[in-house]
Amino acid sequence: MHDMGGCKYTGLEKDYSIEDLAAFHGHLGPYIVLGYRMGRYVRKYFCSDPFRMIAAVYCSGTPPQSCIADGVQIGSGCTLGKMNIELIVSDELKCEFTSGGKRLVVRPKPIKFPPKGDHHYSELIEELAVEMYRMDDTELFIVGAN
Repeated sequence: MHDMGGCKYTGLEKDYSIEDLAAFHGHLGPYIVLGYRMGRYVRKYFCSDPFRMIAAVYCSGTPPQSCIADGVQIGSGCTLGKMNIELIVSDELKCEFTSGGKRLVVRPKPIKFPPKGDHHYSELIEELAVEMYRMDDTELFIVGAN
């Protein structure tokens, strides 16, 4: 872990907007929103220090599921650069966070995607992401110790 001493740009808190998420990720989709909301939840209720937390993102390992990792990074502060996040290929979609010997597992609730054959699919996906951004945490995921 890094000792940041009296650095003034350490420990900054920020709620990211839909536009911020889209700018970071390149577009707005359900999985970046889901990951962001999970990461934000964990940072608020589990560990506020991204230097003392490790995230493990379990997913298919390919887009769109792997996009959850981008959201977890921006929400939790666990990043590839700090090497405190990893992507683990799995049939189960979940995120595990550890800090100080404690562990928290966040599992998404099922997402109701629009039909893929719809010629407005991209717009419907974006609308779903906006809707998810505004949902309560309890509508998006389940939190537990395992």
